[in-house]
Amino acid sequence: MELNINGKNINTDADPNMPLLWLLRDELNMTGTKFGCGVAACGACTVHLDGQAVRSCVTPLASLAGKKILTIESLGTTDKPHALQAAWIAEQVPQCGYCQSGMLMAATALLARKPKPSDADIDEAMTNICRCGTYQRVRAAIHRAAGKATIASTGLGA
Repeated sequence: MELNINGKNINTDADPNMPLLWLLRDELNMTGTKFGCGVAACGACTVHLDGQAVRSCVTPLASLAGKKILTIESLGTTDKPHALQAAWIAEQVPQCGYCQSGMLMAATALLARKPKPSDADIDEAMTNICRCGTYQRVRAAIHRAAGKATIASTGLGA
């Protein structure tokens, strides 16, 4: 089976029923996408599938032929971070950091769909769970990346 991951065609003979998460982490050593719950509830494993945020822990390889998969590794680099990654740092979003790659992937899908999201848009799109509770900072970072940062959305109270 051939898959397009981060713009590269990857051939694999993995079981078509295997969840994408395990191919990424165990077969391709792309460990930026995290395992959280295994039942698509927490969002730590969020990747993009043809531009849509999906939970890779429940996405079988068989459903991915001909689709474009993007992982956190495709977002930015240390030298040239994605606007959301820079906003995440500026707003001091990460605490333990475990959920962050999934949060960033969900947020990039949101901004691709709605470049200037409202608070309600953000709340609806960001269904990822953060055990550290940095949701207000996540919202502030999304607004910052969208060019809507204000003094009220600095995340200092989060």
